[in-house]
Amino acid sequence: MNTSEKIQLLRQTMQEQNIRACIIPSTDPHISEYTPNCWKTREWISGFTGSAGTIAVTSDKAGLWTDSRYFLQAEEQLKGSGIDLFKSGLPGTPPLKEWLAEELNEEDRIGIEGEVFPASEVRELTAYFSDKNIVICTDFTPYNELWKDRPGIPSGKIFILPESFSGAGAGTKINEVLQAIREEEADLTILGSLDMTAWLFNLRGNDVDFNPVAVCYAIVSSLETVLFIHPEKLTQEASESLRKEGVILADYEKIIPYIQQIPAGKNVLVNPGKINNRIYKAIPEECTIIESAVHPVDRLKSIKNETEITGFKKAMQRDGVALVRFLIWLEKSLAAGEPVSELDVSRKLREFRSEQDFFFGESFGTIAGYAAHGAIVHYGATEDSNAVVQNQGVLLIDSGAQYFDGTTDITRTIAPGPVSDTIKSDYTRVLKGHIALARARFPEGTKGIQLDILARQFLWENGCNYLHGTGHGIGHFLNVHEGPQSIRMEFNPVELQPGMITSNEPGVYRAGSHGIRIENLILTIKDKTTDWGNFYAFETLTLCPIDKKPIDKSLMTEQEINWLNTYHQQVYELLSPSLTEEEKTWLKLQTNEL
Repeated sequence: MNTSEKIQLLRQTMQEQNIRACIIPSTDPHISEYTPNCWKTREWISGFTGSAGTIAVTSDKAGLWTDSRYFLQAEEQLKGSGIDLFKSGLPGTPPLKEWLAEELNEEDRIGIEGEVFPASEVRELTAYFSDKNIVICTDFTPYNELWKDRPGIPSGKIFILPESFSGAGAGTKINEVLQAIREEEADLTILGSLDMTAWLFNLRGNDVDFNPVAVCYAIVSSLETVLFIHPEKLTQEASESLRKEGVILADYEKIIPYIQQIPAGKNVLVNPGKINNRIYKAIPEECTIIESAVHPVDRLKSIKNETEITGFKKAMQRDGVALVRFLIWLEKSLAAGEPVSELDVSRKLREFRSEQDFFFGESFGTIAGYAAHGAIVHYGATEDSNAVVQNQGVLLIDSGAQYFDGTTDITRTIAPGPVSDTIKSDYTRVLKGHIALARARFPEGTKGIQLDILARQFLWENGCNYLHGTGHGIGHFLNVHEGPQSIRMEFNPVELQPGMITSNEPGVYRAGSHGIRIENLILTIKDKTTDWGNFYAFETLTLCPIDKKPIDKSLMTEQEINWLNTYHQQVYELLSPSLTEEEKTWLKLQTNEL
């Protein structure tokens, strides 16, 4: 079936159940950013493959709301589908719920699958539409019947990450969580997010593309800690390891009955934005729900221990070696006149990384966008779109890897040949913003929103901007996008703390022409203590030369040039011991002083 046929079948079901509209999100029961195939309902019905987006369908209209990363991709993938694109965040774009309110009448019913909606979002939708006498029905689940070849829940085996990589056993982490929830005056907590359970139990899996997590739930209390997981996913080794840490193993499907039997009077700690509505509603009314905007597990997970930080640095060195070898291959191939396509770039990056110790896989699908494709923020090359790189313009490459000791995420914009003055200006302004953030010194208590302007200021001077965030947290051999911290224009109350690893990735995108982004990972560290308190700084972890060819040196200050030269010196010193003489010679040239 094509998209139009799927939507027509959906509308028939809606009519049969007296549903006037339905909402289909991108999430799964674990409120994941990247979901297992069995829960990619929005992608199945629309054909839009971006990781973020929500669809609303009425009896005669349909719309997709997504953010700026996916505007161009969504326009292409929605052609002929009958689904209108709504560009979130732009003036004149109505929020989804406002659009629905205009389309519906009093006493109409909106159907949603409560199991894949965060409890907090269901609460907001219910409150908004109840004022308009419109009902939210949380049990609208027609997709199993409509989606005939729907994949099953992943059944791959899990494995336990050794303490030599994690730095702490599951028992130690459980005790830290118990202490944290006691401070919140709670008796127990429910964990739904896959990276939270993976971190807590040091378990890893293959259930989600690029993210080494496994489908499961957990409940932690002073009486017992229970992991709810399909039994076929457990190896004998993993089961024994978990039991030794005091973990009780239960079937994945037992989570709801277990919650429903929590004794009356217990205080249950949850983050309503990170557990689904079905889980939330299963908590007995006789219990007190304590809501936390930042769950203790997310806070603990975001502050890396010394073993994790050391692992990150080692992973960055190996990743840097792979990237140097890739860049040499790219330069030689183009110089020899060999055709290099965007898909070739992705394949070769994976090939070079796979040769490194502790390589597990990519941390996300490589974004290799040449020329105009670079302006599509989350572009993914296909056989149809696959462009061949020419000896002019710029190639944007955003890629990363999962290693047992760390996760990498790096963007470089490469100039294979001459570039225009506009590209030089854009590139240099992005670089200046990147350096300004990397050099930041800030007092304890600073939030990401207070630093975001450092990365944007030079673009703003030129009337330019980018609509994505400047920085996101990074998991340790976990999800490449990790909270709770961020650096972005939108307010986030989480303070940046020593041990947090965040991306630094300003960019600029000119539709139909080019895209530019420069990204390194930065570690928040203690800087100094003065009469005004503790001050923090960033340590750049990523090791890879930044292309100097597109730089307009006249726009750079002496401090910025010194930072770049010092960074390149560090890149050479840390990567050269692992390189051949030919590779060292190439890297020396790339990292010489500007």
